[in-house]
Amino acid sequence: MGMFWLLAFILWQIIPTQAAITVGGAGVGINIGNAGGGGAGVWIGGGINNGPTPSSPSVSKLTTAYTALQAWKSAITDDPLGILKTWVGSDVCSYKGVFCAGPEPFVAGIDLNHANLQGSLVKELSVLTDISILHLNSNRFSGTVPDTFKDLSSLQELDISNNRFSGPFPAVTLYIPNLVYLDLRFNSFSGPVPEDLFNKRLDAIFLNNNQFEGELPQNLGNSPASVINLANNRFSGSIPASFGIASSKLKEILLLNNQLTGCIPQGIGLFSEMQVFDVSHNSLMGHLPDTVSCLSDIEVLNLAHNQLSGVLPDLVCSLGSLMNLSVAYNFFSGFSQECSKLSFRKGGFDFSLNCLPGRDMQRPQPECLVIPGGGLSCLRIPSARPLVCGALLGNLEVNVTSTSP
Repeated sequence: MGMFWLLAFILWQIIPTQAAITVGGAGVGINIGNAGGGGAGVWIGGGINNGPTPSSPSVSKLTTAYTALQAWKSAITDDPLGILKTWVGSDVCSYKGVFCAGPEPFVAGIDLNHANLQGSLVKELSVLTDISILHLNSNRFSGTVPDTFKDLSSLQELDISNNRFSGPFPAVTLYIPNLVYLDLRFNSFSGPVPEDLFNKRLDAIFLNNNQFEGELPQNLGNSPASVINLANNRFSGSIPASFGIASSKLKEILLLNNQLTGCIPQGIGLFSEMQVFDVSHNSLMGHLPDTVSCLSDIEVLNLAHNQLSGVLPDLVCSLGSLMNLSVAYNFFSGFSQECSKLSFRKGGFDFSLNCLPGRDMQRPQPECLVIPGGGLSCLRIPSARPLVCGALLGNLEVNVTSTSP
């Protein structure tokens, strides 16, 4: 019963109601999806022992839910684990993967993570207006997200990762009013990503391992999200020069394995709570901005497999929280004393295949004669004074504005 009360507490936090959770005989299961998919999944299988009485206002809600879930069941063509064998009869709260809440029960969430179901989503699901979580990672759903999902007014978490969805970015997700967690990773979505995504009040954005392409939206740094993962796509062009100017609370951003070019913008230093910054496996050039040294909370800094050059400064290598720093496969030619200390530590620090004199495992000398991007002019604050992180914002805003067309 201890697990039940834990689940009840979780739902009390998620669902905007003072109603208690109503759980029945077949028990409580908690599933935390991880493989290829996202957030914590919770389901109550076995549901409610005593269905609502005919006079209960929830009768119509559960009847509507029954119609919607049966329509969805009809669109599922393969169920190797037999999940849907429990989807029989009008007591939808007893369906495996469906959970209900309230003394007058309603469907509050669906978790079918790792169910290996094949099929598609149906428009009828939009009548489940009380649902707060929809977790479907690691299945074989295809097609796209129905436009009617904009009516899911209580939905906070949508995880459809590790499926076979395709087509353009599902714009309907921008109109789900209370959505805070969006996980589309490991699918086959393609085309550009709309700017409005980064204006929406999301806390987590996972778009990695798709086929998205085009330039990164200029308002990327405006997002209130704490985590943004755009890795393993086909994004091109530069990281927006205004990145960081909005001074958001971003903690993790992953842009690795795209086709990005240009410089790392100086605004990166404004993300004072940044813990993970990974831009590896791109074609970024120029010098590393000094403002990286303002990332006082940074734990993982991965710049490997680019074409960066110049000197790796003491200010970067002396960051107190840094546990993993990789600049391998670049063209850095200078090495500070602090960075030299890191190079002798075991694991977590990789300076190989650069142009560092007197160091082992560096590029052959002929490769270091011509530095890529030698003529590239990066946007930098002109200042002869030492870097003062607290003064960054005003200086950057002036500099970015003066270079805008």
